[in-house]
Amino acid sequence: QVQLVESGGGLVQPGGSLRLSCAASGGIFSDYAMGWYRQAPGKQRELVADITRHGSTHYADSVKGRFTISRDNAQKTAYLQMNSLKPEDTADYYCNADLSPSGLGVRGIAYGYWGQGTQVTVSS
Repeated sequence: QVQLVESGGGLVQPGGSLRLSCAASGGIFSDYAMGWYRQAPGKQRELVADITRHGSTHYADSVKGRFTISRDNAQKTAYLQMNSLKPEDTADYYCNADLSPSGLGVRGIAYGYWGQGTQVTVSS
């Protein structure tokens, strides 16, 4: 079983940056596709970005060019670098680890393990 702990959220002004971290324990981290989801109040949880076990990345259109997902298998940590933040990026951000087939990203909210979330607020 994998345990995930997110950190790095907080309050930031529009145009600012934050770096989220997701530290994993248990399991073999390099076997998992990793994803970052977010959920704003009153909205469904949505996939922001994911990275396969081989390092291929995918981004939601709303964050392309602003967010970067990465992973450090030696440190068992996934990251989400968020630049040029907008008020609409305000949400709780969740890390997901999914033992998806090789070459695939995360498969959706019904799969894998989840962290407890970290809150990101973008406001002036």
